[in-house]
Amino acid sequence: MDRLHPTGIDADGYILTLPNIETQPQFQALLVDVCMTLTQSNPPLDSIYLYGSVARGDAVPAVSDLDLTLVLQSPPEPQDLEILESKRRTLESLHPEVTKIDFDIGSRAEVLAADNRLSWGYWLKHHCRCLWGNDLSKRFDRFKPSRNIAIAVNGDFESVLTRYADQIDQSATPTQSLRLQREASRKLIRSTQVLRSEQDLMWPQTLDEHVELFIQHFPCMRMQICFFLSQAKRPDAKPKEFTTQLRSFLHWMSSETA
Repeated sequence: MDRLHPTGIDADGYILTLPNIETQPQFQALLVDVCMTLTQSNPPLDSIYLYGSVARGDAVPAVSDLDLTLVLQSPPEPQDLEILESKRRTLESLHPEVTKIDFDIGSRAEVLAADNRLSWGYWLKHHCRCLWGNDLSKRFDRFKPSRNIAIAVNGDFESVLTRYADQIDQSATPTQSLRLQREASRKLIRSTQVLRSEQDLMWPQTLDEHVELFIQHFPCMRMQICFFLSQAKRPDAKPKEFTTQLRSFLHWMSSETA
């Protein structure tokens, strides 16, 4: 395979940031409701960020998810997480223009901690757009590609994907199982970044680009990774087939990182 052209990197060698585009009209009312609902009462938020397909401007109504990062003013207590989960479910039920609403939750101190620069700092700087509050992404300089960033963001792949496999085995309905299979496939594909070489010029932005880079390094695993790419887009595998393949790939990936 020919060497990939640099993708996701600007002329100065920095990872691309999100373009400053206007939100698609189909999702504007939803985002207004999100900001009003989440900021009206406890827990106190520092900022709300948008990422994923809605942030990029390529979301499909009634097909895409809404992905949000919430930064709280102080570390959340269990009751804070319960309140946010209740609000998340309410917003999800009121807005059929998205299939699901996801929250990634952190605190201001956690985001700004020096030890989290490669995880939270990179995430806010290159994947998020501030919807409301203090834009903490401005606290960070742009990042250049590195395997350390990939590990900081996806180094938890083994525990997260094992949890997904267990949840799929225990899922009560086919709809729930297929949703979990889609989420697990996306996490797995993005987590293959931890296997990247420091010499790689490419910094993948899309699932297809992640798969392309992975196959460049591991052509013998093409069939396996393409299975997960198909499940990330249109999940249709039987739960047992999926978890068998997931656990097998996870075992292989863990041995490669070791």
